[in-house]
Amino acid sequence: MILTGPAIEARRERGDIVIDPYDPARLNPNSYNLSLHDELLVYADLELDMAKPARFTRHQIPEEGITLYPHRLYLARTAERTETRNLVPMLEGRSSVGRLGLFIHVTAGFGDVGFCGFWTLEMFCVQPVRIYAGVEIGQIFYHTLEGEVQSYADGPGLGGKYQHNRDIQPSLLYREFGHDPQGELFEGAAG
Repeated sequence: MILTGPAIEARRERGDIVIDPYDPARLNPNSYNLSLHDELLVYADLELDMAKPARFTRHQIPEEGITLYPHRLYLARTAERTETRNLVPMLEGRSSVGRLGLFIHVTAGFGDVGFCGFWTLEMFCVQPVRIYAGVEIGQIFYHTLEGEVQSYADGPGLGGKYQHNRDIQPSLLYREFGHDPQGELFEGAAG
């Protein structure tokens, strides 16, 4: 089952849902709108290797916005940090954003019980589109669970490589290949 807006508010008051910062005006009938932070990461290489850390450049979204172009992947993040206990968080783009041909995630709209951090957005578009920092870009909604809950944050081998993130997260899949145990990321010149 998906929580209604009033149920989201009740679970937030109970501590099962944390949204920081929180604005009650962004609460919908069965979701909450999350906004776009003011930075993007763009991979520096056209060919990426799953087994190696990818180089990227960081871009500030200026007040007048920035245009995204097709055939590029732009990594961004939500301005809000979320934490979820005893529920499964999901993220989808707002319909108004989708109607501009902008997708906010490739396949990673599914969250885990116990996830705490910012949502990294894997944005791409079907035609050029100008975006702005602070725009309500997506909506988070919550599924209830059936069965014993094993949190993403608990237990051996759990907690994940993206847990408690503080920034946009490029792919860390290379760690699963046993490479770069320090988790070094390679950042190119900003521009």
